[in-house]
Amino acid sequence: MQLTIQVKADPRRMLDDAPMTLRQFLAVGVCVLLNGLDGFDVLSISFASPGIADEWGINRAALGVVLSMELIGMSAGSMVLGQVADRVGRKATAIGCLLIMAAGMLATTQVGTIGALAATRLFTGLGIGGMLATTNALVAEFSNRKWRAAAVAIMAAGYPAGAIAGGAIANELLESGGWRQVFFLGAGMTAMCLPLIPLLVPEPVSSLLNRRKGETLAQVNRSLKALGHQPVAELPDPEPDAPRTGPVALFAPGLASVTILLTLAYFLHVMTFYFILKWVPKIVVDMGFTPSSAGGVLVWANVGGLIGSLLFSVLSLRVALRLLVIGVMLASAVMVCVFGLGQADLQGLSMAAAAAGFFTNAGMVGLYAIAAASFPTAVRAGGTGFVIGVGRGGAVLGPICGGLLFQVGFGLPVVATVMACGSLLAAIALLALGRRESLGELKRA
Repeated sequence: MQLTIQVKADPRRMLDDAPMTLRQFLAVGVCVLLNGLDGFDVLSISFASPGIADEWGINRAALGVVLSMELIGMSAGSMVLGQVADRVGRKATAIGCLLIMAAGMLATTQVGTIGALAATRLFTGLGIGGMLATTNALVAEFSNRKWRAAAVAIMAAGYPAGAIAGGAIANELLESGGWRQVFFLGAGMTAMCLPLIPLLVPEPVSSLLNRRKGETLAQVNRSLKALGHQPVAELPDPEPDAPRTGPVALFAPGLASVTILLTLAYFLHVMTFYFILKWVPKIVVDMGFTPSSAGGVLVWANVGGLIGSLLFSVLSLRVALRLLVIGVMLASAVMVCVFGLGQADLQGLSMAAAAAGFFTNAGMVGLYAIAAASFPTAVRAGGTGFVIGVGRGGAVLGPICGGLLFQVGFGLPVVATVMACGSLLAAIALLALGRRESLGELKRA
């Protein structure tokens, strides 16, 4: 008969201080995969947009609105479902988000009008936004103190990785089967990931302790076992100064300035980020290249983004987090301007897009890492969801502003320079954030 040793310890501190187990890395890996689905699902409309524009005969301004509808849904999903994840649980919320994403992608294959397409992308965005807020919290709570920022950065790398893998397949589908096949692919991949959450992703210990019920001790020990740790004999006392869940807590003393400045930085930088991701295919097609070639350039932008995310995760172990993010945002502004100068051939466009993707995505990764470290467990998903949700206003404005600037006659160099200013202003917001005592724990030697 095998005996189970129960220890008297705060399981949150135990997970913070103990080395990461294989099962913790596996749970983080599932979250990376789920974020990869987000990356493909978000960019599926970008891969398909040249074919949609050609089939339906819509202009740039109308296409810009359609490109933004999913982002509006992501904004709402981040705010609403992020709060649900804090109140109901991370695991159940993640499953619900996957169901919404799969249904939305499948519905998109059946549309025949701009209005119906906008509606299905709005619905799909709800699940994507909720998933991003939830996985950000999951990874932070599955990781120990040493690896937390790096693990969040690796999770964020799943976004461009999903776009790269899905984009490579999407290019073949665009040549052989048409734009609707892209959404069939997304729906199928999303449905295939559903069983992974019940099998490999336990409810985080810190989340359970913030929603204490009669069986909390047993639930905590099941999660500890699933993550490869010893069970505990009793629950720690509730933290007296822990914030309550809900949006009001985000504006309590000590958190209000963090919430506001992080949201502002995210809003500004995401305008630049989504200008690149949403308009690259159409810009390349308008230069005379084929839709499949345009998809290839977008894939290179995401290759750069993936490399930027992974390099950021390594550097975050050694460099002060806020200063690292400010540096990559300044470089992001420069490289988006460089992309706007245009290139003579497809290879040059691909390399310029990759460089812009490298820094814009590294900036996004850094913002997720700062959010994960800034918000306490009780409001981590909701706080991250609020930053992402309100900040997604910038994601909505990015494609629309780009479309309007093109529509009134500005060339690519001017449009790219204007849109690059988002990253520059975001860096300034993070400089102000660095003066707040509430982020003192983010500074590393």
